[in-house]
Formats: sequence, C-alpha cells, structure tokens
Amino acid sequence: MLTLTAARLLCKSRWSLAAPRSLSSARAGSACLNPVSRMGTAGEQPEAARWQPARAQCRRRSSGAVLAGEQLLLAETLTDWERQLLDRLLDGLLGGQRACLAEAITLVESSHKHKKCLARLLLQRVLTCQKERERPNGGKPLSFRVGLSGPPGAGKSTFIETFGKMLTGKGHKVAVLAVDPSSRTSGGSLLGDKTRMTELSRDMNAYIRPSPTSGMLGGVTRTTNEAIILCEGAGYDLVLVETVGVGQSEFAVADMVDMLILFIPPVGGDELQGIKRGIIEMADLVVITKADGDFLVPARRMQAEYTSALKLLRYRSKNWKPKVTRVSSKTGQGIPELWEEIEKFKATLLESGELQIKRRKQQKVWMWSLIKENITEYFCDHPSVRNQIPSLEDKVVNGDITPGLAADILLKAFSTKE
Repeated sequence: MLTLTAARLLCKSRWSLAAPRSLSSARAGSACLNPVSRMGTAGEQPEAARWQPARAQCRRRSSGAVLAGEQLLLAETLTDWERQLLDRLLDGLLGGQRACLAEAITLVESSHKHKKCLARLLLQRVLTCQKERERPNGGKPLSFRVGLSGPPGAGKSTFIETFGKMLTGKGHKVAVLAVDPSSRTSGGSLLGDKTRMTELSRDMNAYIRPSPTSGMLGGVTRTTNEAIILCEGAGYDLVLVETVGVGQSEFAVADMVDMLILFIPPVGGDELQGIKRGIIEMADLVVITKADGDFLVPARRMQAEYTSALKLLRYRSKNWKPKVTRVSSKTGQGIPELWEEIEKFKATLLESGELQIKRRKQQKVWMWSLIKENITEYFCDHPSVRNQIPSLEDKVVNGDITPGLAADILLKAFSTKE
C-alpha cells in the first residue's frame, strides 16, 4: 500500500498521450519489441540467454503482492499506451537492449511531472527485479559502481577508453555515465566526453551515456542514481560514473558509488593539496595520471607526496586503507594493477558486509536529496508564498528590504496554516 500511496501522489495530474511520439521516436515501435534479442547482434545472444531465467522469475514475482498496488494504479490512472511503454521498457532492460536502456534514462531525466511518475514506477519494478537476481547470491550486489573524479584535464575520459576496453576483453559489461557541465548562460552542454572513447563506444559490451549537469552541483546530475539502477537492470556488472572536472569540495558522487577514485595530473599541486580536507579524504584510491614520457618523473614525485599526505587523513572505511598509484592511458602501464586494486577493494567490502551497509545508507541520502530537490518547487507553489513573491522580489531589488527579511516573510507565510 505504501508503493500505491506514493505513486498516487506522484500521478495526481493525468497526462493523456495520443501517440508515442513525445517519449520516443521510431525506436519505440521497433527497437525494443523483442525482449530477448539484443540489438540484432548475434554475439550478444548468450548474454541475453544468461539473464532469461532471472527475467522470467522476476516477471512472475511482479504479479504478486509487491506490485499488486502498482498494477491497480496503472489501471486507474495510465493510458493503455503508457502501460505498454512501461512493460516494453522493463522487458527491454531485463533483456539487455541498449535502445531500451537509452529510452529509459531519457525518461528518468525528464522534468515533466507525469513522466517523472512513469519513471518512478519503472524504477520500482527494476529494483524489484534486481532483488530477485541478487537473492541466489545471498543478497550481495551483482554489480559494482565506481566513481571517477578529478580536476579538468586529469585524463578521466582517456583512461576510461583504455580501462573499459580491457574489461570488456575480460568478459565484463561496462556502463559509463559521463557527466558534462552545462552553460549557465545558454543552458547548453557540449557532451563531448564520448568523443574520447571512440573504440569503447563501438564495443557491444559497453554502453556510454553522456548527460548534462543542468545546473546540479557536486559533479553529477540529479538523475545519476536512477541511471545507475537502470544500467544494472540491463545487466551491466560494472558502472563507471565520470564526474565533471571538480574542485576540492565537489564529491556528491561519493554517495552514489561503491568506490571513489580520484584522478590527479602529475602537475596538480604539491603535498599541501593532498592534506586539504575535501574530496581527497573521500577517495578510496588516488591515481596519478599521464605517468609517461616527460611526466614520468613528476608523476613519481606526486605519488610519493600524496602517499605521505594520506597518512594524515582519517580513513572512511575501517577495512580499507586508501592507496596511491600511477597509470598511463597512453601506454597502458599500471592499468591492470589498478584493476587488481579495485577487485581487492570489492572483495574486502563484500567479505566484511560493508558494501551492503554502504548501499543502504546511500538509499537514505538519495531520498533526502530528492526531497531537497523538490522542496523549492513545493515552496513556490504554496498559495500564500506565490502571491507574495513578485512584490517581495521588487522590494529586494529596489533595496527597500533585505534579502534575509524577504526570506523570513516567505518562510513564515509557508509555515502558516491556511
């Protein structure tokens, strides 16, 4: 009943759809119709077949008590096409179809109120299916989430190209969520990270999704969490989240991933930068990039300085001591060793149970992040507040009252019962 109640609140406004044009283009009618085929590529059939038993079991579970309230909601508030859309996207995701994954992420990124409702319903069903997949594994996560952060020009995208190709060669399925900054003047975003991953973007065992920040601070987007869930539902066992070029205080990605890797160029400052609190103390692994050619000696010096600096910081995990390593995306040196460190980290946290605890805490952080994201909208829609905003804004601009006093007046109006 909790799921039904929450969904009813989200779906108060009915959104009538006459045709599927508003959410998808021609792909809606062809790309995701077959839940078993994987983009028509013969090489991907074994992967789809591997998820087939879990998908069938999940669909049986979905008809039980968990989603009974949701199905009642769909019958009451959604059109036939909307119900078909959710079913098609879910089948496509569980079948590993990249077109359906792309369409689902587009849905969760929408700011339309009713599309948000559809996205919430889809995410709930994907999460339910993920729990069924994890049940034979003792409830342990089947995928691993890695955040890649660092200053602009640190070589994150170039690293992902080399690193991702190595992992797909080992049989892994890699999803890359690349976040690109949005312009504060035009609102546009270049979304150019994918251009540095030409080989990986053609790999059928990899999926790359560039997304704009759209004014979101912290180096990620407001829907990065949802996109991670969808990628895992599509069968990707490693999700890489590449943040925008960040500074010392932008580490929101740490509350979304299992492991945070901080990339630092070989000329990225001295030991003092490592001692400063902020993103450095959130990192589980520090990587000195571009350790080749003329930068090899500075990279070695930087590695030694940051190794010394980390000794002065308090570790986030009781079971893991952050390390400093260096890599070269150009020559590939150090990248296999870095993957070994990631595997050690994952094994350590799984064995201690810390990974499961960490993800549960992140769910709580995610909930409050969504509340903070929507509270301004609810505040401005309050009748008493909405009526006073124009006049108070004019008084603040003209210097008649201070911004603090105007804020207090609006907050008092918001807290007053009608």
